Amino acid sequence: MTGHHGWGYGQADGPSEWHKAYPIAQGNRQSPIDIDSARAVYDPSLQPLVISYESCTSLSISNTGHSVMVEFEDTDDRTAISGGPFQNPFRLKQFHFHWGTTHSQGSEHTIDGKPFPCELHLVHWNARKYATFGEAAAAPDGLAVVGVFLELGKEHASMNRLTDALYMVKFKGTKAQFRGFNPKCLLPLSLDYWTYLGSLTTPPLNESVTWIVLKEPIRISVKQLEKFRMLLFTSEEDQRIQMANNFRPPQPLKGRIVRASFKA
Repeated sequence: MTGHHGWGYGQADGPSEWHKAYPIAQGNRQSPIDIDSARAVYDPSLQPLVISYESCTSLSISNTGHSVMVEFEDTDDRTAISGGPFQNPFRLKQFHFHWGTTHSQGSEHTIDGKPFPCELHLVHWNARKYATFGEAAAAPDGLAVVGVFLELGKEHASMNRLTDALYMVKFKGTKAQFRGFNPKCLLPLSLDYWTYLGSLTTPPLNESVTWIVLKEPIRISVKQLEKFRMLLFTSEEDQRIQMANNFRPPQPLKGRIVRASFKA
C-alpha cells in the first residue's frame, strides 16, 4: 500500500511506524488521547460552542485511501464554529470518519478507556489569521477539529444520504459530487464538550489542532455502519483490502490538561 510516504493502517505502515517518517509522532501534544472524565477540569470561562452551518455548501465525497471525506466550499466564514475556547471563527474545510472492523473499536479518542465503533471529525481552520488551509495546518493555533462519537442504535435518518453515497467512492482515489449536505444533522443535541491542545491524527501529525470532543454521541444503525466497512483502502486495480481499523490509538497526555465545558 503505497501512498503519501507509504503510511497507512497495516502492520508494516501503521501508527506504530509513523514516527520513522514523521518524528513529531512522539511530540508533546499528539492526538488522539484517552479522556479521563474524572480528571478533566471544569472551566466556567469556556463559552458555549457556536456552530453556524446554516449556509453549508458541501462539494464532494471522496475516498482518500485512508478514510472517506466530504469537502466544503470554504471561501467565507458563513460555515464556521466559534465560541468555545476560540477567539476567531474557524471555517469548515472537510469532515471524515474513523471506524473499526468490529463494533468494539474504531474511534480514535476514548472516554475512560472505552472506544466507540466510529468517530466523526469535522475539520476547521483559522481563516482570520491564516491565508490558506495549508498555512493554518502548520500553525499551533491553525486548526479546530470537532470530534463526534458514533454508537450503535437506531437508524440515523440524516446519515442515509451519506451512507447511500459510499458505493460511489468504494475505491481509493475516487470522488463524486456531493452537494447540499449540511453536517449540522450529524451533531448531537447537547454541545457539551471537552477541549485540549493536540495534533492531526494522521501524517504529517502537525501539532496544530485545538480539539473539541463532544460528550454526547450520535447513534447509527449496524446497517449504516456496515456500509463504511464496504469501502476499500485500495485502488480498483489492486488486491482488495477492506477499509476499517483506520484509527490511531490514544497517545500519551504528557502533562496536558483536558478542560470540560460542563460540570461532571
